[in-house]
Amino acid sequence: MKYTFRGGYHPPDGKSFSEKMPIDKMPAPKIAAIHLHQHIGAPSKAIVAVGDDVKVGQPLSEAGGFVSVPVHASVSGKVKAIAKVADAAGVKSDAVIIESDGKDEFFEGVGVKTDYSNFSADEIKKKISAAGIAGMGGARFPTHVKLSPPAEKKIDYIILNGVECEPYLTADDRLMQESPETIIEGMKLMMKVVNAANGIIGIEKNKPDSIRIMKEKTASEKNMKVIELEVKYPQGGEKQLIVAAIGKEVPSGGLPMDVGVVVSNVGTANAVYEAVALNKPFYERVVSVTGESIKDPKNVLARIGTPTTELIEYAGGVKEDVYKIINGGPMMGAAMYALDAPVHKGTSGILCLSRENAAVYEEQPCISCSKCVSVCPSRLLPTDIQLNVQHKRYEEAEKLGIMDCILCGTCAYVCPAKRNLVHYYNIGRAKIAEMKKKK
Repeated sequence: MKYTFRGGYHPPDGKSFSEKMPIDKMPAPKIAAIHLHQHIGAPSKAIVAVGDDVKVGQPLSEAGGFVSVPVHASVSGKVKAIAKVADAAGVKSDAVIIESDGKDEFFEGVGVKTDYSNFSADEIKKKISAAGIAGMGGARFPTHVKLSPPAEKKIDYIILNGVECEPYLTADDRLMQESPETIIEGMKLMMKVVNAANGIIGIEKNKPDSIRIMKEKTASEKNMKVIELEVKYPQGGEKQLIVAAIGKEVPSGGLPMDVGVVVSNVGTANAVYEAVALNKPFYERVVSVTGESIKDPKNVLARIGTPTTELIEYAGGVKEDVYKIINGGPMMGAAMYALDAPVHKGTSGILCLSRENAAVYEEQPCISCSKCVSVCPSRLLPTDIQLNVQHKRYEEAEKLGIMDCILCGTCAYVCPAKRNLVHYYNIGRAKIAEMKKKK
């Protein structure tokens, strides 16, 4: 059976730079800038003040609402300031700035093993929420919210996303090879929370070691299976993964819960296990520091709040031919506004590209070749949507399904005229959201 979806494309994957590099634990930073808003939803609210002494894993904030999560100290030391700090996109927002004391002392209870075998679904969910876990696949949606479907939405499947279809990135691949048991245990905990009968782990075929290891570790689990997905971008898109794995299509404007599914990243599952079994908040994550223009590509376990410059230095620094540094992967990531921007919960990769591979081009008129239509995983008409946005016909763009676009960039990648399609979609979606807010 072929596990895949309609559309998509397979760009050169660039995985070879870091796929064989084991996860390397980075030293704690001397200064950690931890943003209060690193997730979809309301910003968290600071509960510490300048001058306070804090320890690793200590809560720095409380959730600002149901769709919100707290942040935690990633180093021990003193709160130096609570100030506006720019993120990778250049957007400034409040961050707790901690000056490390070099002791790396842990907050009381952090890292202590817990017998969670008799935990109820609510107890597990509360631990996940308190740990500040937000999706690590890029969307940064609070995990406890995703695991709280309405009563009428019966969840049959937890699907773990081990696809990592973004070119160059290998953090999830390494995590599956090095921590398969904790990922599986995290999946079991999520299945218990939503009372799901089935667990599926989807991995692309270009990760044979991860497939082999995860199959071995789940061999005795009757209600779990590992599926080998065709290698095609954006196979890791939530809706595309559901189609590939179980053949169900999420309706337009709908959510995975509408077809009885919750999708979560393998890194998120690992964090769930650590939160519940080890009382460990989400204060560090695996990041791929990779690309042809980094001297020593690595997969690093980095503390949240670590300046990106330190990750680059730890990987040997950049080569002379570096042209662009991207936060994330080349398809859905964005060029970094400032290299001192701190690592976030959603930072999956730091990609250093040469000019040759940095997609430097001039936009040309559309030639009506329809390549964008053939690869669109959401079955949209990309050029029609783009033209309507360009001429400020936002309602028409909405009728054509712009809000169903997953911003994967496949259309722009295959476009021979190099139309900057995703740029227009972002503008259109923002304008439509603004119009609805006014109404």
